[in-house]
Amino acid sequence: MYAMAPEYTGKGDARLTIQLLWGGKPKQGRGRTPELSVDRIVDAGIALADREGLDAVSMRRVAQELGGGTMSLYRHVPGKGELLDLMFDRAVAESLDVPAVEGGWRARLEALAWQSWHVYHRHPWLLQISAARPPLGPGVLDSYHVLLAAVDGIGLSGAEMNATVTLVADFVAGSARRAIEAAQVEEGTGESDEVWWSDRSTFWEEYFDAERYPIIARIYEEGGYEEAQDAGFAYGLARVLDGIQSWLDFKRA
Repeated sequence: MYAMAPEYTGKGDARLTIQLLWGGKPKQGRGRTPELSVDRIVDAGIALADREGLDAVSMRRVAQELGGGTMSLYRHVPGKGELLDLMFDRAVAESLDVPAVEGGWRARLEALAWQSWHVYHRHPWLLQISAARPPLGPGVLDSYHVLLAAVDGIGLSGAEMNATVTLVADFVAGSARRAIEAAQVEEGTGESDEVWWSDRSTFWEEYFDAERYPIIARIYEEGGYEEAQDAGFAYGLARVLDGIQSWLDFKRA
């Protein structure tokens, strides 16, 4: 089973979710725990997901984390669907924490991409929530708007602007998914990549045919498979940005 496949696709009550995302307060019942708030509940949910994964998140577990009863949470957040929407929006907003960057659209997109890469590594569970129908919260809309602002006024049409930021966002998410999955496999098995490959060292001596796979053999001899994940991400991001630059040059020609 693909561990990082999206598990949640926006099953909460749309009206209540939007109300909560933008600071609205659902009707309160009697007996509300005074110290609880939507923000505290969301923070507890994120901390739990960071520590134990998205499967661990439930209204009951979050209530336990906060030292209260499950019913007290429902008076603030209607259910798990709405909670996951709020968690997603809050975590995505961290991608906005990027200092001012000089150097034009490319430098701005690069900085935003690296920040998103780090956000995914802090909150791997984000990759288990489908981005096809994101919660329409301030975190999601602000991050999208900042990406669009990075390419605004450089000669792209509206459709091209949207396609460009989507291309960058998809590259970041795909790269992060691969890197995080590798780390999770290592953590889950207790076996490092070095040990895994070492256990299969006889394959290269007894079965691998360098004449049949000369390109693989050459890359191996050059040390091409020893590159760190951050270096691979940097290379791929640079090529994506090169492609955008080539398209801009073509349009201006």
